[in-house]
Amino acid sequence: MLRCRDVTERASELLDGDLSLRGRLALRFHMALCGMCRTYLDQLRKTRALVGQSRFSAPDRAAEDALIARMVGGKDAD
Repeated sequence: MLRCRDVTERASELLDGDLSLRGRLALRFHMALCGMCRTYLDQLRKTRALVGQSRFSAPDRAAEDALIARMVGGKDAD
């Protein structure tokens, strides 16, 4: 039988559809018995959905490099 640690390690694989039938059944069986793991998986699903709806875009590479340079060395990137 799986432990809670196993569920947290494999939850993303479950949501991505990357687990074998045997792996999915083992996770589902554990979650049928463990409310904490059901809650964890539900929170992970909700987090993924919210991140997927995000309207923020990553900064361009030059802006990111300049920000890191200021944070690390107090200088602007060239």
